[in-house]
Amino acid sequence: MEASPLNAILSQLFWIVFIFLAVMPMIRQRMLESARLSLIRQIEKTRGSRVIVLIHRQESLALFGVPLFRFISVEDSEEVLRAIRMTPPDMPIDIILHTPGGLVLASQQIACALCDHKAKVTAFVPHYAMSGGTQIALAADEIVMDPHAVLGPVDPQIGQYPAASILKVLEQKNPSDIDDQTLILADISRKALQQGLALVKEVLMANGMDESRAHALADQLTQGYYTHDYPISASALQAMGVKVSTEMPAEIYQLMALYPQPVQRTSGVDYVPVPYHPEAPPQPQRAPAARRRNTKAN
Repeated sequence: MEASPLNAILSQLFWIVFIFLAVMPMIRQRMLESARLSLIRQIEKTRGSRVIVLIHRQESLALFGVPLFRFISVEDSEEVLRAIRMTPPDMPIDIILHTPGGLVLASQQIACALCDHKAKVTAFVPHYAMSGGTQIALAADEIVMDPHAVLGPVDPQIGQYPAASILKVLEQKNPSDIDDQTLILADISRKALQQGLALVKEVLMANGMDESRAHALADQLTQGYYTHDYPISASALQAMGVKVSTEMPAEIYQLMALYPQPVQRTSGVDYVPVPYHPEAPPQPQRAPAARRRNTKAN
């Protein structure tokens, strides 16, 4: 039995729609990547700099919805170092940071490479740059933050615990009651704190801070005085002696919008996505001319 012309047309339409829906996400992603590169190039022309973007969003596996967090990795440091090597020594570098942190090795490699760059380095933090992101930001000649953006402590973490907290166990318990694993973790923690202090101090001194101030600031950021996710504002950083500006260019916000958070569930935040401008206050209305004349006559 031959298929009717209508069934054949419907079958063709089905496959056209299926192919369109399958290809559309790839097209949308390519358009998004093109828009990113275009805006990055625009910022570079405006500022005469090399722009490096280090943005980590929370990703989710589409099939199971299991959260997969992204951090500063060795692959990131390889790419950033490659971009720095491709930049002339006399060309400024603008690095845009949005990250929860990551590997000490990768963060330190990026920070040292930025310190060694001869031209000005500016770190832009539109929202947050914690832990290793803070270490990278401190390597810049200038940090530009949104007025409500934050950096964070750079205290070492051993597994799921802060190194400073592990050492507290030795102070509060009898050594004979402490198991071997805790003693090993405490030894690693002591070394990690010493190394963290030395690494941050090295970055600050390479960036022109004198040794005493660099040591005091490195001690404050690495030795466990705060929780690891403690937010350090621009004003607090300025009080610590860090050069921070809050004059964030509008193009940086526009670029951040091109790195959207993958949507897997209904958002808890909604608003009309357009900028509002203050309206002029209403002006007092004058009485009609005829009414004014009658008032004068009376």
